[in-house]
Amino acid sequence: MNTKINKNAPLSLGDFLRTHRLGEEFSQTDFADFLGISKQRLSDLENDKGNVSIKLCKELAIKIGVPAEWLASLALQDMINKEGLNLKIAIN
Repeated sequence: MNTKINKNAPLSLGDFLRTHRLGEEFSQTDFADFLGISKQRLSDLENDKGNVSIKLCKELAIKIGVPAEWLASLALQDMINKEGLNLKIAIN
């Protein structure tokens, strides 16, 4: 499993979730159970596959204990980057 993060690339939602999970020493299965999602969905999120709804960002943020705006901004930036748009999301 590749757990390295490209320090030159912007932090993705998947990078954050994987790093948080490993820092808390959760297996993927245990972390998925904690978050209330399937292991496959967590794997997809960690590998930046698909898009994430704002609702899911809010739910995950509450469970992890981080601001929902922060996770939502990561998810939105991921979508923008995947489309090749030159736009940066900022949190006020």
